[in-house]
Amino acid sequence: MGNAARHGRAAEALAVAYLELVGFQVVARNTRLGGVEVDVVARDREAHVVVEVKFRARSDFGGAAAAVDRGKRERLVRAASSLLARGHERVRIDVVTVELSPEGADVRHHRGVVSDR
Repeated sequence: MGNAARHGRAAEALAVAYLELVGFQVVARNTRLGGVEVDVVARDREAHVVVEVKFRARSDFGGAAAAVDRGKRERLVRAASSLLARGHERVRIDVVTVELSPEGADVRHHRGVVSDR
C-alpha cells in the first residue's frame, strides 16, 4: 500500500472517530450504494448521512473541499437517492475534510453540502 492509500485510510479513520465523537452512529464504511462507492454511511438522529472523506497533505490548490467536483457530487447524489429509494425519509450528504498543517490535522465537517432531504 502506497503513502496516498495509507494517508487516505488514516484520514477516514480520523473522520469516523470525529463523527462518533459528535454523536453520529456509523452504519457502514467503504460500501456501495446505487453503484457508487461511499466512504461512510452514518445516522445523525433521524437522518441517514452519506459521508465523503477528503484528505489533502496541503491546503493550496483549493484544499480538500475543492476535490469534491461536479462528478463526485453527482455520484454522491446517486448514492443518497439509493437510500431514499430504500424508504429512508431523511438523507443528507456531508463532507469531512482532513488537511495537514504545521499544528497537526485540521478536521472540518461540512453538513448538507450537496443535498438535505
